Amino acid sequence: MQPGASKRPVVLIVEDETLIRMNATAMIEADGFDVIEATCADEAISILEQRSDIRLIFTDIDMPGSMDGLKLAHFVKGRWPPIKIIATSGHAKVTESDLPEGSRFLAKPYAAATITCAIHHLIQS
Repeated sequence: MQPGASKRPVVLIVEDETLIRMNATAMIEADGFDVIEATCADEAISILEQRSDIRLIFTDIDMPGSMDGLKLAHFVKGRWPPIKIIATSGHAKVTESDLPEGSRFLAKPYAAATITCAIHHLIQS
């Protein structure tokens, strides 16, 4: 097992707003997942290049930097196809067809049960 690897499924949260990221981390960790945090797509890609244990990305769509969450989702699916993706936004109008196949969209605000149910469903599929 590589350093930092865990026996619990690992979720990468990509969210530029600190309080929202902290809240999502707490919800997902409380449901038995290990969480890694990134503040932008570039940081997320750097983490993915260093770790092979990430099972799912939970990303905001509206982010600063070189790419938004939709572009990140397509980039990840192209480079790391087994990684599951959940995208979220409180502003963007997103349909499942805007995301890579097999991904999910959750509108903000979201409930903890909605997030964890979606994560369990995607990881088990």
